[in-house]
Amino acid sequence: MSHPDSESELTRRALLPAGLRDVLPLDAAHEAEVIRALLAQFAAHGYDLVKPPLVEFETSLFAGPGAAMSNSTFRLMDPVSQKMMGVRADMTVQIARIATTRLRDEPRPLRLCYAGEVLRVSANQLNPERELVQVGAELLGGDSVAADVEPILLAVEALRAIGVGNLSVDLTAPRVIPVLLEEANLPADTLRALRTAIDRKHAAEVSRLAGPLAPVLKQLMDATDSWREALGDLKNVTLPDAARAAIERVGAIAESIAAVEPDLAMTIDPVENRGFEYYTGYGFSIFSRGVRGELGRGGRYRVDGGEGLRSAGFTLYMESVMRALPEPARPERLYLPFGTSPETARELRADGWITIAGLDKEGDPALEASRLHCTHLLKNGAPVAL
Repeated sequence: MSHPDSESELTRRALLPAGLRDVLPLDAAHEAEVIRALLAQFAAHGYDLVKPPLVEFETSLFAGPGAAMSNSTFRLMDPVSQKMMGVRADMTVQIARIATTRLRDEPRPLRLCYAGEVLRVSANQLNPERELVQVGAELLGGDSVAADVEPILLAVEALRAIGVGNLSVDLTAPRVIPVLLEEANLPADTLRALRTAIDRKHAAEVSRLAGPLAPVLKQLMDATDSWREALGDLKNVTLPDAARAAIERVGAIAESIAAVEPDLAMTIDPVENRGFEYYTGYGFSIFSRGVRGELGRGGRYRVDGGEGLRSAGFTLYMESVMRALPEPARPERLYLPFGTSPETARELRADGWITIAGLDKEGDPALEASRLHCTHLLKNGAPVAL
């Protein structure tokens, strides 16, 4: 009969569902510190913190922009109301709900920020995690170029403030391709295949499927470049009025950002739509050179769709953000030998020390301090480095 604390039993007890993990000491503290710093940056720009629940009724969770996340959401039955609920897969829709219900009488534009975990049914190719930490900000109300630019500049400033460098912004106009495809006289199955080919940037497949749209789509795909070059190329593309207006808006956004951040690397990808399905205006992604995956994304959308509240914002993905930062250093910790007075301990903590109190009389306080990963020992009333 195996011992309950055998290695195999411990391994079984530590096993978690795919895509879920424990964040252990040092890393957990580092992540919490980074989140606090990001929220402090948002607060300095007038964004108020809100905290929505982890679980909501489906009717509210899938309203407006939330419909795009329905296939990614875990569902469960509420035993109290007997209604179906969902575990949030994204927090943006929750912020939209709060703005249009609890805070409907607050003046617009309304600036809100948030931080919390989300859970998704499946992971994506770039990130194996299904439980993710999101930190973001939403500007609800306002439809000017300035309202489009503020979230981008805020995200860049906040990331720089926590030490993320080598940032770049990829701007997109998610409505351009849908507008073109809506006007195309193509069978439904061909449209679906064409949409997939465009998403994959598969030029040969796009040319084969697009029929009369092929030349325009090729021009758009070839126009992906740094923002000035992309806008120059896009001037020569013949587009429907709605698509042209979307491109011109992205151009105005890029010019406004460049006026404030002339050294910020910016590109424009006029055909990118994956992940921006509910965006009704521009979209953007933020990257850091050498870091796998995007640090965050955002853009313009309408709360409740249609003529709903015009809003813009972004979400930062903490798993990627943490990869862009140096590994956390273990903090200095001061061991207090057994019998150290509470008054002395309080004074040391007031001076900034992290204290670890001895709980039993130790034979060699220095050895006990080392065993507990302390960097200093209180000796003769003063901290001494080990």
